[in-house]
Amino acid sequence: MSHRTPHRPTLKTIAELTGLSLSTVSLSLRDGSNLRQSTRDKVARAAAQIGYVPNRAGVRLRTGRTNVLALVLAADVKNMDFTRILIQGIGAHMLGTKFHLNVIPEFERTNPEDSIRYILNNRSADGVILTHTSARDSRVQLLMDAGFPVVSHGRTEFYSPHAFHDFHAERYVELAVERLVQKGRRRLLLAAVDNGTTNYSNTVNAFNRVIARSNVVGEVLQDSSVIDSTDGARDYGQRLARSADRYDAIICNNELTTLAIVSGLQQGGLTLGGEYDLICKQTTDILPVLYPAMDTIAEDLFATGKELARLLIDSIAGKDVATLQTLHEPITRWRS
Repeated sequence: MSHRTPHRPTLKTIAELTGLSLSTVSLSLRDGSNLRQSTRDKVARAAAQIGYVPNRAGVRLRTGRTNVLALVLAADVKNMDFTRILIQGIGAHMLGTKFHLNVIPEFERTNPEDSIRYILNNRSADGVILTHTSARDSRVQLLMDAGFPVVSHGRTEFYSPHAFHDFHAERYVELAVERLVQKGRRRLLLAAVDNGTTNYSNTVNAFNRVIARSNVVGEVLQDSSVIDSTDGARDYGQRLARSADRYDAIICNNELTTLAIVSGLQQGGLTLGGEYDLICKQTTDILPVLYPAMDTIAEDLFATGKELARLLIDSIAGKDVATLQTLHEPITRWRS
C-alpha cells in the first residue's frame, strides 16, 4: 500500500484560500507595508492555518536575505528568568513578520567575537541582537565595521552610532536615592554586581554624582567579587549586620544577590524596613512575593525584548541608526 506525501503549502495555496493574487500574497509575506492591515492579517491567518513556512534557501537565493534575526545571548546566571522573558518579548514583536529567531548562547566569553565572525562569514542572519554590552564591545565593533545591522541591549562608548536599547540606569539611581533619603536614611551603600557592562559603570557613576549633591553619606562596594556567589553575598550581609558603623540603606542591581544579602542581614538580626531599607532593580515577580514591603524599581524585560526586535528590524530596513537609540525608563514600585 503506497502512502502519498502531503504537498508542502505554497504561496499559491494561500492565494487560493484568500482569493488574493499571488503577487499580493508574496508582497504581504515579504513586507507588505504598503498593503492594508486587513489584507496582511488575512494572509497571515491563512499562512498560519495551513502551516506555511517560507523556503529559506529560495528566499536567500532570490533576495540575499535569510529572514533570520540572531540573538547572541551572554550567559548570566545571576539574572533570574532574564532569557525567557527577553525572548518572549522579541518573539511577540516578530509575530506576523517574515523574521525568525536564532539564539546563540555564549556559555563562555573567552572569545566573544567567534559567534559574530560565524554569522558574518556565513551570512546566517540579517541582523544581530547583543546582550550584556560593554563600553568598547569588540562584537559591536566587528558588526559596525562590516556594516551589518546590530542592536545592543546596553550602550557603548564608540564614536560611530549604532542602534541600542538600554535601561536608564542613571534615572534608576536617582529615584532610589531620593526614595531612601525621603524615608530618613542617611548612610547608603551601592552593592552592585560588576558584570563588565556599560550599565554597571553608568550605575556607579550616577550614584557618585547623586550622593555628591545630597546631604547623605554614600559608598560603593569596591570589590563586588565578594557578592559574586549567593553564599558570598549571604556572608557579606551577615558582616554588614555585625558592623559597628553599618549602612541603613542599600541599593542593589540584581535580584539573586539581593535575596542573598537580605538573608544574611536577617541572620544577623536586622529587619528590612526597620534597621535598614533596600531598593533593588526588579525584573521578575520573585521579590514582591518574598518581601511584599520591599521597594523596587522595575525593568519590563518583555517590553525590552519587543523594543530590541523593533529596532533591529528597522535597522535592517535601512533606517538611520542614530534614530534607533532608546532608553527604558525605570518603573517605580513603592510598597512600604
